[in-house]
Parts: sequence; structure tokens; C-alpha cells
Amino acid sequence: MLSLSDSGRQTVNDLAARYGVSPDGVTHMLIAVHNGNGSMAQFNHPDFGGSGQWMQGGMTMVSDLFNYQLKNLVNNLCSELATVLANNQNGTFSGSFQSQSQNGVDSQAQTAGHSGGQNSLFVPDPSAQWWPSHLGTPSATGNQNQTKYAYFADSHRLAVTTGGPAWVYDTLDHQIGGFGQQQGGGASITFTSQYGTVNLAALPVVWKDGSPVTPVAPANAPSMSVDAPVQPEPWPQANAASPSTDAPTSNHAGDVIDRLERLAQLKEKGVLTDEEFSDAKRALLTQIGSGV
Repeated sequence: MLSLSDSGRQTVNDLAARYGVSPDGVTHMLIAVHNGNGSMAQFNHPDFGGSGQWMQGGMTMVSDLFNYQLKNLVNNLCSELATVLANNQNGTFSGSFQSQSQNGVDSQAQTAGHSGGQNSLFVPDPSAQWWPSHLGTPSATGNQNQTKYAYFADSHRLAVTTGGPAWVYDTLDHQIGGFGQQQGGGASITFTSQYGTVNLAALPVVWKDGSPVTPVAPANAPSMSVDAPVQPEPWPQANAASPSTDAPTSNHAGDVIDRLERLAQLKEKGVLTDEEFSDAKRALLTQIGSGV
């Protein structure tokens, strides 16, 4: 049950005085518009002639079909309430989407503008908080099927639950804009950021089963820094006490090949330019030839 905050009560009283309806009527309509994600409202209150429906930019229906004055009142009040809700929203996934794929067929549904985050017109419901309390207030929240998301942009954390204890991920330098789920042959959760669509499994886990964990970056996690070109790591200097000057061992060559493969992955992801990749590749091949 939504309860008004001090700011919410003040807003309701101001609108009630301006539109000539009771504060209870405005509160009823505010919650109806909120439940309709700011784009519609289904209401039933005597101040508005009983039951009716409002749709933003669409039809307004009231019980008294030919009472156009009442229709205008409902339309104007709901439109203003939608704007007030948007202006008091603490966060949402701007331009986000939810997608679901079953048997290879994708479908997408645009998320409503008020579905994420907290709205300052209402008192936060403590029972609705499923993420670890130390994370604070999320920048945005969302859900799809049995999966819930809470994104904390400032602390670079993402909490996800599918009904059990929340898992918290380090979002690195991703700027998350939405989530998707794929079901069928290979169920997975993905998210969208400035890097495109990324599998959730690519993020390090920092909290699970009610306890913090030491973050370990997955082996296939892409490098997210594009501030400077990635240079090959220097090989350790040969032991001065060792007289051996033989050619590099097979393990040495294998390490270089692994590094070349990682460089190729960075190039494919756009982290390295063609020129930077060629320079790094040439340096590694030179190391093999010289036996450094």
C-alpha cells in the first residue's frame, strides 16, 4: 500500500485546492496514475463520478458519458499528475527495454517511464527492499518474469534476484540502460550499456548468499578501459646467474600465443585500433624470435 510522503501530501493539497476536488480524490487519482506508469489510470472515486479510465494522449472515459466538463477535469488532473510523478522520480532505466526470447523468437516491450527507482511523493516500503541494505537506494529498478534488478549507478553495483538471495555484481564502467532474458536452449540474462548487449555472467560477483565475496573477473570478461592502448606486459628478465641462452621454451611461446589471442579479442571489441594491435603483435613476435 502506497503512503504519501510529506512532499506528496503537500502536492496533493495544492492540486486539490486548484482543481476543486478533495485531497482524498487527488490521492486516489495520483496512485492510479502511478500504478499506470504515468500513461494511464483506472479509477473509481465519487469526486470523478465513480469509475472511469484515463489514457495519456488518448480517450478519457467517465460514468457520465456526456459530462464533458468532468472529462476535461479528469484529463487535466491526470496529465498534471503524470508530470508531477515524472519530476519526482529518483531514477529509472531511461530508454530501457525488456526482451524475452523463446525458441529463437525475440520479443521486446518498452518499459514504462515510472517503473524504476523510488518516487519522492511516496514513503519507501521497507518490505519491498530485497537487495542488501548496505547498497542504499537504487538509481533504478525493474523486473521481468521472476527476475528483479536494482541498479546502483554511483557505487557501480547491480543486484539481481530470481526469487532467492540477491547476487550483487560489480558493473565496472558500464552505464546500464536495460535488461533482457533469453529462454529456451540456453537461458541467460543480458544487459545493455554503451558497449552494446553484454551477458550478465561477464560481470564479477561481489556479493552472494548473504555474504561478500572477493571479486574475480571472469576469464572471458572484456577489458572496459579505452583511455590508453593496451601494451604487452614485459617478460621477466632472465636470471643473471643462469648461463642458459637457449631458445624460449614451448611454455614461453604458448604464453605469447595466449597474449596474441587476448589482443585480437580487444581489437574485435574496438578497444585497440588496427595500428595498436599491429604494434603489440609485432613486439610479442619479436620476443619469440629473440628469446627474451
